Amino acid sequence: MRQSLPEQKGSMSLKRQRNLVILVFSAIPVLLLVLFTYLPFEKMIEFSFFKMKYLGPREFVGLDNYKNVFSRKDTLKALLNSFYYVGSGLLELALALLFANILCEKVKGKNFFKATLFFPYLICGLAVGFIFRFFYTRGAVLDSFLHFFGIPLDKLPYWLKDQKINNFSIAFTSLWRYTGRSMVLFIGAIQSVSPEYFEASSIDGATKWQQFRYITMPTIRPIVMINVMLSIKGAFSAFEGPFVVTYGLNGTATSVVIMHQLAHEFGKVGLASAMAIVLLFIILLLSWLQQKLYNHFFKEA
Repeated sequence: MRQSLPEQKGSMSLKRQRNLVILVFSAIPVLLLVLFTYLPFEKMIEFSFFKMKYLGPREFVGLDNYKNVFSRKDTLKALLNSFYYVGSGLLELALALLFANILCEKVKGKNFFKATLFFPYLICGLAVGFIFRFFYTRGAVLDSFLHFFGIPLDKLPYWLKDQKINNFSIAFTSLWRYTGRSMVLFIGAIQSVSPEYFEASSIDGATKWQQFRYITMPTIRPIVMINVMLSIKGAFSAFEGPFVVTYGLNGTATSVVIMHQLAHEFGKVGLASAMAIVLLFIILLLSWLQQKLYNHFFKEA
């Protein structure tokens, strides 16, 4: 039976009210996103073509700022330093995936190990920086530990001064802090895989590695992709570690530390903006590359 006219009008009115509520509640976050993300990003692109400070006259210089990013020693060295953190991020994901697979099995005390590995992620980044600055100080925690095992103090390097090793030392802080976060994400993803797949593959004689390659990895692919993208983004935006531990001295400055110094200390806002755009394209390129590599190694799954 057809609805009466008042019922049809009430249904249409209810529909309009629902659409209005959706529109209003959607408009606020979209407005905030435009005001605090897209407009500043558009301004940053504009600034990258000017020689300028935050206040005062501007001089249009075209692509000169982008050329300076790859010609100045400090900016180029900072870009290269970011790859220490990329390597640390990839190692972090490998360890997190290993721990997640182990802790998804029947392991005694696994909740304790989960909490222990996740705890560093709960510590404030600035606090982590101060912890490791003391940890690496000459004659402090690390040196005392190694000296306890018979290594003379004069044979140990200066962990934060020796430019052959200091970037590895600071990149380790990111490894220590973020492995637990990635592990928890991987555990949640692995536990969502149906046990029937593993039982059926075991009956067919599949090894643990074959189960991992052909069942686990393809199934948790979205989480792997998210973690890799977060690691790459985090590697090129590393700030707290090098800033707090060394203030970017002795060749440890990352791109974000250099951008901070250029924009806020030396008044080179245009150059800092160009460096940020270059970082964006590097992150996009590496994200695309890791997706291609993932598809290559797991295409048979």
